[in-house]
Amino acid sequence: MKIEPGCRAAFHYTLKDDDGQILDRSEGGQPLSYTAGAGEIVPGLEHALMYREAGEHLDISVAPQEGYGLRDENAVHRVNREYLAGLLPQLEEGMAVQADTENGPRTFFVSEIGSDSVILDANHPLADLTLHFSVDIVSVTPPGKIKVDY
Repeated sequence: MKIEPGCRAAFHYTLKDDDGQILDRSEGGQPLSYTAGAGEIVPGLEHALMYREAGEHLDISVAPQEGYGLRDENAVHRVNREYLAGLLPQLEEGMAVQADTENGPRTFFVSEIGSDSVILDANHPLADLTLHFSVDIVSVTPPGKIKVDY
């Protein structure tokens, strides 16, 4: 069966950057499952997997615009430490934190902790990167055939 909108598909993957460094992988764990067409994975990968079948292997390169986007320097904010006083003991560089903004809740990544301020970055850590996926499609389940355990 082919992956079509509404199907549930599962795949194992290895994700590398342009230098061949492994950024993430599912090897040794559960395959990644998603609903085709629901926007649950990056658009470039979702488009490349559409109409493929279980058992197929694909090597897919996804441009930043179809992955985690281009880096936006306006999404980087220096915040006075006093505004984060309740979080400071737990904060570490690279940590994701949720903050309420004028546009609603947003995820920021702590990119630097200084003596007076903390730099929060709303860019995804993989923004600006071309993503190289090696994918093995494990299963495809048609819509309405998904088993739910309660």
